[in-house]
Amino acid sequence: MKKYLFSLSILLSCFLCSMEASAQLKLPQASPEAMVKQTIGLTDISIRYHAPGVKGRKIFGSLVPYGQLWRAGANEATLITFQDDLFLNHERVPAGTYSFFILPESDTVWNIVLNKDTTLWGLEGYSELNDVAYLRVTPKKIPFQETLQFSFSDIGSNFGTLHMAWENSMVSIRMETEIEKKALANINKALAEAAPDDWYILAQAADYMIPRKEHHQKALEWVNKSIAIKENFFNNWVKARLYAQNKEYQAAANLTAKAIQLGSTEPQAYKTYAKEIEVAYNEWKKRRN
Repeated sequence: MKKYLFSLSILLSCFLCSMEASAQLKLPQASPEAMVKQTIGLTDISIRYHAPGVKGRKIFGSLVPYGQLWRAGANEATLITFQDDLFLNHERVPAGTYSFFILPESDTVWNIVLNKDTTLWGLEGYSELNDVAYLRVTPKKIPFQETLQFSFSDIGSNFGTLHMAWENSMVSIRMETEIEKKALANINKALAEAAPDDWYILAQAADYMIPRKEHHQKALEWVNKSIAIKENFFNNWVKARLYAQNKEYQAAANLTAKAIQLGSTEPQAYKTYAKEIEVAYNEWKKRRN
């Protein structure tokens, strides 16, 4: 009898293991998971969502009723993550991961809602007390799109646009980052950790500062240090542009002439900048006092 019970126990264990293995079977989802990622400035932004299809249904105003919050996808709530504080349609939102919802009010007025509870399945457990952003947007009519899709466009040095499109509607959010604060922190950290003979990082930091006139003196200090370590066409070209920025065209032309001369010693690197340097040299020669 004991032997029989022992054998039965083994069989039962095998059956349960078999059931557990079956429960892990992966099959295609009606609304497959998707993810889109974009770097804006120095900030990584990602959207993770499940993408449903229209499948012959009327979506906005029917499947997604007006006046009701919607998960902006299927299954778990859609999640948006960004590493640094962002301005979303000019509203500042702290860095983090948030559930992304849409509240369509009508054909012409929608709202995008970010909520700090990231454990939601659809709307189950949602509380408006956890909302961190409420952005009013105007949907745009687009050609028919079967599958819901998030995408990015119009990417600049510190800005970009996030879109969500489905059926015949698209909404967009303008995103902006505070790139300067993070860039300056990165520069100062890199300079503090740089090897004593690293001329390039000093020149690179000075080059970044050229359009940022408030840092002109600091950029000049960095490029002078770079030249003192190893003089070459690139750091002379950076210094020339700093002088031209102050309308000191004689000094700028002289430094550009030196950059052209030094460029002949490293033609592969120089050819990337050659046309720009030579055009500037001819222009600054004309402007010399």
